[in-house]
Amino acid sequence: MPKVKTIDDVVSWQLCTGCGACAYVNPERYRMVDDLRLGRRPVPMSREEWGPDQAMDVCPGHRLGHLSEEREPGMVGALRSAWGPVRAVWEGHASDPEIRFAGSSGGAATALALYCVEQDGMHGVLHIDKDPQRPYQNRTVLSTTKQDLMSATGSRYSPASPCERLDLVEDAPERCVFIGKPCDVAAVQAARRIRPRLDANLGPIIAFFCAGTPSTKGTLDLLARAGVTNPESVIDVRYRGNGWPGRWTVRFDGPDGEDERSFSYEESWGFLERYRQWRCYICPDHTGEFADVAVGDPWYRPPQAGESGKSLILARTRAGHELVLAAARTGYLVLERSEPELLAASQPNLLKSRGRLWGQIVTLRSLGVATPRYRGMPSFPTWLTALSWSEKVRSIGGTVQRIIRRRLHRPVHVDPTGSLRE
Repeated sequence: MPKVKTIDDVVSWQLCTGCGACAYVNPERYRMVDDLRLGRRPVPMSREEWGPDQAMDVCPGHRLGHLSEEREPGMVGALRSAWGPVRAVWEGHASDPEIRFAGSSGGAATALALYCVEQDGMHGVLHIDKDPQRPYQNRTVLSTTKQDLMSATGSRYSPASPCERLDLVEDAPERCVFIGKPCDVAAVQAARRIRPRLDANLGPIIAFFCAGTPSTKGTLDLLARAGVTNPESVIDVRYRGNGWPGRWTVRFDGPDGEDERSFSYEESWGFLERYRQWRCYICPDHTGEFADVAVGDPWYRPPQAGESGKSLILARTRAGHELVLAAARTGYLVLERSEPELLAASQPNLLKSRGRLWGQIVTLRSLGVATPRYRGMPSFPTWLTALSWSEKVRSIGGTVQRIIRRRLHRPVHVDPTGSLRE
């Protein structure tokens, strides 16, 4: 089995999540590029010999786990094994109808962030927005107003490295909120342990549920499917929002002026999910286990036509629980119901992903393929209870097929230019 000792190893064996934490803690050593096939990846600034690398201490790609496996008082014990620490589960939405409509589901993450800025003394929110130069790609921004936050609503099913700019949080005059994918959140929690200034300036950490990150090639191929053959003509790409669950929509300069194409959420995600990076297939955390608050879709029932969105809201820490209640008390959030059972009912696919992980990891290690190290995130109990026998078999057989198809025994090489050429 390949040894994973450096960030180069993490990237070479396709364990990188693209979070950007390595470039944050060692900016003189790494820079992030967007490889068309692989996603956001760190590349070395030079090949000279360096000293000890802090980047491996914060990398969630090769190692992920809870520092303590003890159950704190107040946790929902029935959810711990499959879903991580959970104090409360709500279905709710942003009280502001504009935020609720624009958000991917019910706008809960934006509403919580806005409460922190307007009512709780936070300086800003570090999160992802579209790149104005290339709207089919992303950039990291520090928003300080409602207008800033509103411009970035809706999911971005494309590579992003929000941890790359944690320096903006370090240098802020007051504490800041962080919003990111589960892997980004895990990296932030690791980084704060070795960066006292970051730790002092971090406010609430909010995660959104994630089923995986498609590559930029996925978006470009979807653009081509929509008839947009020139990426430079793109004015805007919106993956979700403006209704629940929203539509994938592109605006672009066509032969006869500005034009628009659109696919349903089911069509667009069904296309893009085939482009997910390998590390997402073997991730135990799709629901933000290391966050204060995590939000997702309440898929326990199908959305109705024209329905305003709702969010599934998880409080994972005591601070997160207090934040949700304070935002509801001050009118930023509407909490409609509180039932722990909503989580499994809303996210059966993510539950099965956690279950498949045991068979995947066993198969990968048996065949000598590099795997991450996980702690305090058991998958065997879920493999036993959440999967049918045929799904258990596929968790092993399907992994063998992916080893062959993705050539996981061979290291990959990142295009250091970030070129859009294949």
